[in-house]
Amino acid sequence: MERVNQILEHELFRKCYKKIEKWEKKREFCRHNMGHFLDVARIAYIYNLEENLQIDKELIYAAAMLHDIGRFKQYEDKTPHEKASLKYAPKILEDCGFSGQEIENILEVIGEHRNKDIAREHSFRGIFYRADKASRACFFCKSESDCNWKNEKKNMELFV
Repeated sequence: MERVNQILEHELFRKCYKKIEKWEKKREFCRHNMGHFLDVARIAYIYNLEENLQIDKELIYAAAMLHDIGRFKQYEDKTPHEKASLKYAPKILEDCGFSGQEIENILEVIGEHRNKDIAREHSFRGIFYRADKASRACFFCKSESDCNWKNEKKNMELFV
C-alpha cells in the first residue's frame, strides 16, 4: 500500500482535498472527506473479496482516494466531479508509480462511479459503484429530510 500512502502525501492531492474541505465546511451531510474515501475503499474491498474478483487492494484504495478529488470543481464551475477528478487523478497516479494499465483501470472506475447502469456488474466498476452508494447512510442521516437528492437516489438500506 506504499503507493496509496504516496497519494495521501502528494501535493496536488492535498491541494484538491483542502479545496473540497473549504467548500464543504458548512455542508451538513455527505461530505467528500477522508472518512468517505476510506468507507468506499473498505466496502469495495469487501465486495471484491466476496465476489472473488481478485482486484489488487492498492488499486481499490487508490480509486477511492481519487474518485471525488475533483469535487471542488463542481462547486466552483458546475463541472461534474467525476469528470473533474479525471483531470487530477492521472498526474497523481503517475507520480505515485502506478503503471499505464493500472492508471487506465482506475480512471475507468473514477469516470463511471456515478453510472447506475454498471451497478450490478461483477467488475471493478460495479463493486466501486455499489461501494460508493453503500458508503452513504441516508437511512440514518439526521439531515435526510433536508437532502436535495431524489428519494430513489438515497441509500435507504444497509445493503445495496
